[in-house]
This record gives sequence, C-alpha cells and structure tokens, in this order.
Amino acid sequence: MSAHRASPDEPWPGWSTSRAAQAAYGKHLVRIGELIPVLLYSSAMERRQLAASHTAGDRDHVDFQVSSLARECRDDLLEIAAVLDALALCHGHGSYLPRPYQEDSRNPVPKAVELRTDASDVAGELASHDHRHGTSVTGDIPPALENGCTDAERDAVRAYARREWITAQERWADI
Repeated sequence: MSAHRASPDEPWPGWSTSRAAQAAYGKHLVRIGELIPVLLYSSAMERRQLAASHTAGDRDHVDFQVSSLARECRDDLLEIAAVLDALALCHGHGSYLPRPYQEDSRNPVPKAVELRTDASDVAGELASHDHRHGTSVTGDIPPALENGCTDAERDAVRAYARREWITAQERWADI
C-alpha cells in the first residue's frame, strides 16, 4: 500500500497538476484523481454486463441496463467532462481541432490539442443534455457546440461543466 496522501498538487503519485488546474478545481482535484480509475472500471464493467446479457438473450436485463445507463447519463457526462478538463488544463492552454474533424494518419494531432478538444466535446454534450432536460444546477448554460464552433465557445462549455461539477461537489460536502 502506498504512503502517498493525495493533494491538489499531487492527486496521484507522480502526477503533478498545473497551476491552471489547481486554480480551476482547487481542493476538488483530489476527487478528480479518484474518479479516473472509477470511471474507467465502471465503464468496462457496465459494458461487460450489457454484452453478457445480450449474448444470453436476456432482453429484460438488457432493457434494465440500458434504462439505467440513460438515467445516469448526466452524471457520467459531468464526471467525464471534469476529468478531461482537469487533464487538459494540466497540458496548458491552446487551440482546438475544428468541428467536424477528419482524422489524417499522415498528420498526427498533438495530444494536448486532442485532449482539449475531447474535453470540450464532452462538456458540449453536457450543455446539450442540460438544455434538453433542464438539469443544470447553476444556470446560464452556453449553447451546445455545433460544426464550425469557435475556441471561445469550446472554452465556454468547459467552464460551464467545471462550474456544474464544482457546485455538485460542494453540495455533496454539505450533506
């Protein structure tokens, strides 16, 4: 067992966060570090359960699993958006890929640009979900991302997701 004690400066052993990530998430970076393995593990296990039910022809269980995933969609979008945003902040500020983007194996994209783009795409899905379902807790939802969106629009959805996630963390702390 590791003697490492998670902190906003080092949520995981060897992972030093950037000042931008610390300024954006503060004490909540520890929770971000905890979420990374949880999200990966739960995603893999949910897919495994769904695939096993499908293979077994258990339609009732498949329907139950899909219904459960749909109910948890906003929570998943919010947590994944926060994790990707924190990781992107640790790689500095910069540009995004255009929307839509066509992969070109001859011209690989810098990982930091890809990470920022992924963070904004998931945050954009959160904003879209909140517009459709009225599930925002902080209000002032930016427009969902569309083809040809600007870097400022991508920054806005990331800031929105960050605000939503931090508010949720603060509410859980009060319970």
